[in-house]
Amino acid sequence: MNKAVRNSLYLILFCGIIGGVAGGVIWAFLKVMSLGIGFLWEWIPSRFSIPYYTLIVCTAGGALIGCFRWKFGDYPEELDTVMGKVKAEKTYDYSNMLVLLLSALFPLLLGSSIGPEAGLTGVIVGLCYWVGDNLSFARQNAKEYSQVGAAVTLGVLFRSPLFGVFTVEEENQDKEIIKLPGTMKLFLYGFAVAAGTGCYMLLSGLLGAGLSAMPSFPEMQPDCFDYLMLVVYILLGCVLAGFYFVTHAAAAKTAGKLPVIVKETAGGLCLGIMGMTAPILMFSGEEAMGELMKDYSSYLPLALLAIAFLKVLLTNICIQSGLKGGHFFPIIFAGVCLGYAAAMLVFPDAGSHGVFAAATVTAALLGAIMKKPLAVTALLFLCFPVKLFLWIFLAAAAGNMASSLAVSANKKKKEKK
Repeated sequence: MNKAVRNSLYLILFCGIIGGVAGGVIWAFLKVMSLGIGFLWEWIPSRFSIPYYTLIVCTAGGALIGCFRWKFGDYPEELDTVMGKVKAEKTYDYSNMLVLLLSALFPLLLGSSIGPEAGLTGVIVGLCYWVGDNLSFARQNAKEYSQVGAAVTLGVLFRSPLFGVFTVEEENQDKEIIKLPGTMKLFLYGFAVAAGTGCYMLLSGLLGAGLSAMPSFPEMQPDCFDYLMLVVYILLGCVLAGFYFVTHAAAAKTAGKLPVIVKETAGGLCLGIMGMTAPILMFSGEEAMGELMKDYSSYLPLALLAIAFLKVLLTNICIQSGLKGGHFFPIIFAGVCLGYAAAMLVFPDAGSHGVFAAATVTAALLGAIMKKPLAVTALLFLCFPVKLFLWIFLAAAAGNMASSLAVSANKKKKEKK
């Protein structure tokens, strides 16, 4: 067996191992998270009547997270930061793996309006570089392993293998990271994601899952009224994306003026106040989205409209104040709320119209924020009916275009000044 063939076999083997290990780590993390949330938010309140429990837990928890970050550093890092470091530094620091895990777990236990993908991606990418640094025959492919690990993490978490692949690929369109033939690269991604998903599903089947899958919306056939409303839905998604960017900048500026511990405590206080006012705003949102899909008619359209904007606001407050994680889950929930609100305002019985509205509003929203239409389409493909595939892609592409035009206009405006 020549050296090239042997190296290829090692690469394939370790991608499969990395996929399986990543699936196991993700399952263990989500299982611990589920047990912790159940204890903190179900077991204790069911046995003890504590006034202002949500406010006390969130504020105290924010202070503890602040102390943790003051001691160990600004973790977890957001997904874009992790991928940016891999691209720029060709490595990722894995020396504080326990810190990475705990920093990703604590805000989720607290009910922060975030998802687990950011913290887990850092952990898996760190493990991949540990393999590359400690096993000589794996060292030359460490960069490839890190990209595969990121794709597996996103694919398993969102139950969408293509989402992980497209997110990583669109993040590195310059091909500086993975220098492999396209067919080989696709095979490695597919093999690793299959191994990760298989390991995660096996453990979930044997010992129970730790995270609910995003709900599947019912099949529907769009009609002419839906098509007429498409532009409106895309505009609404872009408006909510604009609100996301404005509140992101405002929250970052405000949080930047506060010292560590004070910042996290303030974030916990905001989370507690909003959680006491509207509990639906807490946590990542996938479970609430399933309940909303079944019982949307019990909400007033304006109430859903308010929930959509408040969810985006709270997500940015949590992330910028240090109670941070990923933003995909809560942003999807906000888009679904806004879509149903719009459909209910136009159609007497939203029904299938609400599904079309939720799909296109969410696609435009994510397209504007992520700027990755293919990844957005792959992410939403498993939630919404197959018949909406084309409209989801068009809405995501339109959102991406609108966001790019807005950025370009802002640059020209600053240059003139």
